[in-house]
Amino acid sequence: MAKRQSSQFNTRQYMLREDFEVFYYSDTHFRSIGHHSHDYYELYFFEEGAVTMVIDGKAHPLRTGDVIVIPPGLDHMALLTDPEKPYRRFVFWQKPAFLEALEARSPDYGYLLRRAEDRGRYVYHFDLPTFNAIRTRLFTLLDEIHADRFAKDTAIDLYMSDLLLFLGRTVHEQDQRRNKKEQLSRYEAITHYVDMHLDEPLSLDALAREFYLSKYYLVHLFRENSGLSVHQYILKKRLAACCDAMRGGAAVGEVYRQWGFGDYSAFYRAFRKEYGMSPSAYIELNSQ
Repeated sequence: MAKRQSSQFNTRQYMLREDFEVFYYSDTHFRSIGHHSHDYYELYFFEEGAVTMVIDGKAHPLRTGDVIVIPPGLDHMALLTDPEKPYRRFVFWQKPAFLEALEARSPDYGYLLRRAEDRGRYVYHFDLPTFNAIRTRLFTLLDEIHADRFAKDTAIDLYMSDLLLFLGRTVHEQDQRRNKKEQLSRYEAITHYVDMHLDEPLSLDALAREFYLSKYYLVHLFRENSGLSVHQYILKKRLAACCDAMRGGAAVGEVYRQWGFGDYSAFYRAFRKEYGMSPSAYIELNSQ
């Protein structure tokens, strides 16, 4: 399939069509065409070779599974570090006007291209199973382009749309996982800080200042990861610290002051609500 669908590489860096063009290249002894840019979007899917992609002056050594997004006007070039190795890749060109027409149907079609453009992130890596799924879609699209079948244009539109949506969805899901990981890491840092400072004044405002975060974000972070408000989390941690201290022999009158309770009545009410008994009953129960 790959051999039948591969194209002879040429140095043309302009589009003949007004919508999109897609190619599969397999070369040896490839000679770079040097730095260049164009007036259309380019999606470049790296399959094999020893290649460094230089984008806007920054070098990106490529590995199998890398997808490069080149917006219009961005300077770039592919530099082979070992011309003896086979160089295989897919290239997908798309006119801005065609992308806008797709986005009029749904902005989801342009998710990856717009994301790269807005954030200046041009290199995306996919694991091998995901890249194989992308490869299959590209070969299916190429097969339809080079065939002569009933409903060819409709099928091409379907396969091209599926490719763009698959790429967008995959990158969006990567973003969600990355954001969740970053959120969890931040949450763990804040809760560690709380654990180390239970004997000090702690509040939503104080934590927001300490971590340079908005109070709204902190509230969301604790609700998302613990199901508790910041105040509830701190209260439970302080009560648990009081329990540990009382089991170790500390007197009630010592522990509530040590672990941040302003007065005994507030400590008593919170303790009884949390554990269903008074602090003295807890000490008696755990001294038996």
